[in-house]
Amino acid sequence: MLLNISQVDLAEKAEVSLATVKDIERGKGNPSLHTIMKLLAVLGMEIEYKIKNLESKLKK
Repeated sequence: MLLNISQVDLAEKAEVSLATVKDIERGKGNPSLHTIMKLLAVLGMEIEYKIKNLESKLKK
């Protein structure tokens, strides 16, 4: 899924720091469930979608 949103816009809309967004994108972050849910809400996704996607990758 490709969305046209900058890291700055995502951070502002989700009310998290830009550093948090950058860390997560680089695989360096360890966000709380609350932070993940806020980011997914801005991206128009539900956490169940991401969990199912992760589960299918782990089964391969």
